[in-house]
Amino acid sequence: MSNTSGKNVRFKATVVGGTGYGGAELIRLLLQHPEVELTRVTSIDRVGEPLEAVHHNLCATGICFEEMPITAAAEGVDVVFLGLPHKVSASLAPDLDRISAKVIDLSGDFRLLDKDVYAEFYGMEHPHPEQLTRTDESRWVYGLPELNRDAIRGARRVASPGCFATTIALGLIPLARAGLLEGNVQTVAATGSSGSGAYAKAGTHHPLRANNLKTYKVLSHQHTPEIEQTLRIAAGAGVKPFALNFVPMSAPLTRGILATSFVEIPDDIGEEKIQEIYAEALGNSAFVRLLSPGPRSAEVVAVKGSMWVDLSWTLGRTFGGKRQLVVTTALDNLVKGGAGQAVQSMNLALGLPEGAGIDAPALWP
Repeated sequence: MSNTSGKNVRFKATVVGGTGYGGAELIRLLLQHPEVELTRVTSIDRVGEPLEAVHHNLCATGICFEEMPITAAAEGVDVVFLGLPHKVSASLAPDLDRISAKVIDLSGDFRLLDKDVYAEFYGMEHPHPEQLTRTDESRWVYGLPELNRDAIRGARRVASPGCFATTIALGLIPLARAGLLEGNVQTVAATGSSGSGAYAKAGTHHPLRANNLKTYKVLSHQHTPEIEQTLRIAAGAGVKPFALNFVPMSAPLTRGILATSFVEIPDDIGEEKIQEIYAEALGNSAFVRLLSPGPRSAEVVAVKGSMWVDLSWTLGRTFGGKRQLVVTTALDNLVKGGAGQAVQSMNLALGLPEGAGIDAPALWP
């Protein structure tokens, strides 16, 4: 079969919830995917309008926004992306069980394993907590390929990670695997406004953000338990007691996250060992660039519009038998931190090359 661009197509996809920034990025990536055809986009608003009427970066697609039940949206396709707000995807769990297509959810509703933690950080009881701990073939696999690549291959349900969670966890997973996360881990991460959604709110409206820096949800951001859970799983049997103290920051950017984490490590661990730890954990990753040692550190402009994660580190002086390791990671919150990572998981789940349709270089500048 072929789509309107004449490309050979093996699989078909639906995007549910296509008017937001995450949906827009899914649409952009799927429209140019070499082996997947975007066939349907649903929404509860702008129904009947063409995609390009909402997303002005698109040319004529021949696709209009439709409103329909999730089960109807999944008919005749191989994969369904849920670009819905937190708490909405959770309510659809019974209908999702009736869908044979693979489902990739971009919300936080199926990432956590503990229903009580979900209730604490998302402000409501999970309506279907059994979904969080299922062990059958319909269980939700956490969609971070650098951690769960083998599990994502062939998975039927993928819970795609959060943007902060991806940025911070990728910087710390190598240390968790090496048994070097212990005690208090400190992270400050600045994010662009697109992470707050397409609709202006008091805290994200452009005139209040363009010349401003501020912290928010200090030590209480909903990605905190997701990151801690990911790092404990990465550490495995060698996990040590630790806690993430996470301070998110609103930055005057449209796209991008820059995360800086501070970890105390034994003073007998030098630069060569740190290089070895990061190369072993992430050196073969499809979209992670290890910049240290070298003259360049991670920065947002170098990853804008792309799947790349740039990672750098600095080893500090010794004090009291410990030394400070500072790890910095940068990514595009809408691509590797959102829609692009969901497509990466789709590629793995469908048996396609991991980088298919998402391996373009970053925009510059």
